[in-house]
Amino acid sequence: MSRSSRLLAYARPYRVAFAVSLGAAVISSVLDGFMMALLIPFLQLLFDAGAAGPPSAVERIVSAVVGGLLSADRTAALRNVVLLILATVAAKNVAVYVTGFMSRRIQDQVARDLRRDVFGRVLEHPLARYRDTKGGHVVSTVMADVDQAKTLVSATFVATIRHVLLALVYLSILWFLSWRLTLVVLLIAPVVVFTLRPVLSQVRRRSQAAVFERGEMTAVVAETVQGARVVKAHRAESYEQARLDATADRHLRSSVEAGRFAELAGPLSETLGAAVIMLLVVAVAGGSAGLGGLQPAVFVTFVAIALRLLSPVKRLSQFPAMAEHALSAANRVFALLDVPSDEVDRGVGASFTDLAREIQFERVWFAYQADRWVLRDVSIRVGVGEVVAIVGPSGAGKSTVVDLLPRFIDAQRGDVLLDGMPIGRFTRQSLRRAMGIVSQETVLFNDSVRANIAYGDQAGASMSAIETAARAANAHEFIARLPHGYDTRVGERGVGLSGGERQRLAIARALLRDAPILILDEATSNLDPEAEQLVQDAIQHLLENRTVVVIAHRLSTVARADRIVVLENGCVVEEGAHHDLMVAGGAYQRLHGVT
Repeated sequence: MSRSSRLLAYARPYRVAFAVSLGAAVISSVLDGFMMALLIPFLQLLFDAGAAGPPSAVERIVSAVVGGLLSADRTAALRNVVLLILATVAAKNVAVYVTGFMSRRIQDQVARDLRRDVFGRVLEHPLARYRDTKGGHVVSTVMADVDQAKTLVSATFVATIRHVLLALVYLSILWFLSWRLTLVVLLIAPVVVFTLRPVLSQVRRRSQAAVFERGEMTAVVAETVQGARVVKAHRAESYEQARLDATADRHLRSSVEAGRFAELAGPLSETLGAAVIMLLVVAVAGGSAGLGGLQPAVFVTFVAIALRLLSPVKRLSQFPAMAEHALSAANRVFALLDVPSDEVDRGVGASFTDLAREIQFERVWFAYQADRWVLRDVSIRVGVGEVVAIVGPSGAGKSTVVDLLPRFIDAQRGDVLLDGMPIGRFTRQSLRRAMGIVSQETVLFNDSVRANIAYGDQAGASMSAIETAARAANAHEFIARLPHGYDTRVGERGVGLSGGERQRLAIARALLRDAPILILDEATSNLDPEAEQLVQDAIQHLLENRTVVVIAHRLSTVARADRIVVLENGCVVEEGAHHDLMVAGGAYQRLHGVT
């Protein structure tokens, strides 16, 4: 299916409104043509010049419709024609309003539906996709590109149909007034089309470049806002400003070039058309036939309609440029929609509820890129109710191991087993319901404390349950001191809280879920000693009656684990209790010496 067909498919649920819009466009076009045809009796009455020969088909139609209004004396007939023209103009503009309003409504509805689909697909993307894609490009696609693409669905499409109808009505009137002169007028179209082809080619190329540069600019802004602390700490304001300036300049150049060629199409087509029509007028007015064989009132009406024909022709000549803008944006929208997702459970798979015996990693291999193995033949066992710590230097593969449990990623070789069942047999949703995850980078949303604790599948939790979880996480006291307590908004990414406070909210979130399996990924990193102690006390509540996998750089936080697994270069090099590993004097002792 083509891009334009896919976009138009989004208008299908609103086909009734679409039909109303098109019907109003037909009515406005017919009334517009009728209004122009009324110029003939108006001019004849105004200059007291009756028909000097057999009436044209247009005159006969006008006479059949409003002949009764013209049968009175000249003054009354002129008044009637003037009132009829005003009434026709008013009715036509009501129809134009209905067309425009319904088109805008459909456009906004389509934008909502398209944005919802795109965002839904973004939520389905695997974590690897987030690592490989700039967040600003995604934001630009969901917001700006959808707004650009929606214009093709209704506003541009319906407006184009209306201008086509107008052109057909005008051409029909011209044909019935003088088919010979109309044939000459029709010579304008191929001239305009031939002249505009290179212009439209430039519009297409530059529009695509402008869309890409807008995404780059959005990415720079998003990265700078998210990393504001690092930017200020490293006094990198001027560097980030220079980055934005460079992308903004490239976007400006692309946009200006695209706009220059897009805006050229209309004036060029209108100028060419007006030139041809004026040459036609001069030729027939000075020719031997005298006004092309037409009565003066009819000839003036013919010229007026021919000039008015230029407006819809000009708009139609601009349609390819506007469509290219929309389709360039649609390319990015559909590229995001068409990304295959392995994150969606398709109704196949068992539902995991609780761990009865053990978690097993059986000779697991994993690589983010081909042949660059992050995990190599890793085998680990975690018994139900055990606390197992995974330690090792940065880049050893610790976080990759725990990402396998909620199936953020899947192993390329080997198996992860839950009670002997391969983890791939279970739906991702059921696995994640059974796991609580507290990571080093605590993600909080610009919402209330209450909503951040009772997040996702716990959104309906009672206030008493939320407060109980907060007390267990040593978070209730600082929450009570906030301006609005549990209803205080924490700011974007929890900017209004300290690192320790954010981490305790994350622990409260995990406690509220009461999941049987717990994953702690660097949960106490980058905290000062006082905050770390409060978080450690909270973690002790979290560990009770759960199967726990802990990752930590600070080995003091894992010394009380039942077993410790040491990773180096993606391989298990040691395993045992803290005391035994220290006595062995191997990799664990060396890590302990540098922590």
